[in-house]
Amino acid sequence: MSVSDRIEKLLIKAEIGEPLSRDEIIELLKMPGDSVRDLFASADRVRQREVGDEIFLRGIIEFSNHCERNCLYCGLRKSNAKLSRYRMSDDEIIATAEHIKKTGIPTIVLQSGEDSFYKTDSICRLIERIKTETDAVITLSIGERNLDDYRSFQQSGTNRYLLKHETSSPELYQYLRPGCRLNERMQSLRRLKELGFETGTGNMVGLPGQTWDILADDLLVMKILDADMLGIGPFIPHPDTPLTGIENDDIELTLRVLALARLLTQNTNIPATTALATLHRQGRLLALQAGANVVMPDFTPDIYKSRYDIYPGKSDTGAARNIIEKLKADIHSLNRTINFSAGKRPGKHFPEIIH
Repeated sequence: MSVSDRIEKLLIKAEIGEPLSRDEIIELLKMPGDSVRDLFASADRVRQREVGDEIFLRGIIEFSNHCERNCLYCGLRKSNAKLSRYRMSDDEIIATAEHIKKTGIPTIVLQSGEDSFYKTDSICRLIERIKTETDAVITLSIGERNLDDYRSFQQSGTNRYLLKHETSSPELYQYLRPGCRLNERMQSLRRLKELGFETGTGNMVGLPGQTWDILADDLLVMKILDADMLGIGPFIPHPDTPLTGIENDDIELTLRVLALARLLTQNTNIPATTALATLHRQGRLLALQAGANVVMPDFTPDIYKSRYDIYPGKSDTGAARNIIEKLKADIHSLNRTINFSAGKRPGKHFPEIIH
């Protein structure tokens, strides 16, 4: 059997929802460049069949750039003394949430570094205020917390929780995130799923030390966890981190991983990440043609936005209104439409909040 025939057979198998082995995933990750369009086309057909042609929007508020971790890849790392730190006030966060709601976007993503300044009670009060003022769907992305915290966040009105596993290799994880352990991250993700959150995970593609085996295991983590949201983005080296100077401009590999995530998980929500748009001018559009169905515009106020410096050159800069108009034009160019609803994963229901 020729290589092209073998790839075609594997893509057909994946497209109809049959499971792929680890070796088969690696085979597709390493496929010849002239077959990549077929991979993207298969993922796009599965996306259309499982979640439709509509694109869902989530509005991000990056409310604190303080972080107690020292991850080697992140500009927010505790040891980065060059970064001007900030914490938005509750009133600023509420005002930004109201602005997001006025645009018609029904989901608000509250994102920060791992900042213990925000105690559980203060996060819960903030969520309750946002719910009262906007009735928005709330996603939290604030790092690892304990089980009681997750329960409290849920009872306060949080619907979704995003906690990327970053890499499936325990050794690479420990190297990139000093003092952290992958098994603790995975335990948090399992707890979130058990509580009934729409749970998001994801990885970075192009990390130093990453192998084909590790990327395949990343995809299997997403599949086995039955994650509801998948954030897959490229590693972009930051000049104020220990990984400065490492080259990574391979957007195609990130798109391969994203497309395979769509084939393996079928009906998950997969964003076209801002990092992809940063790495390549058409990165967001390419992702939307390779299986993605979500876009997450950044509504962080301009006085803070540039200081949430996870990686350099973030593409979502300027007024949120202009960003939304650009998104509408891009989405229209693909003959897709924006759906201004919560965009739950098909078959997924938010648990009832009992006070």
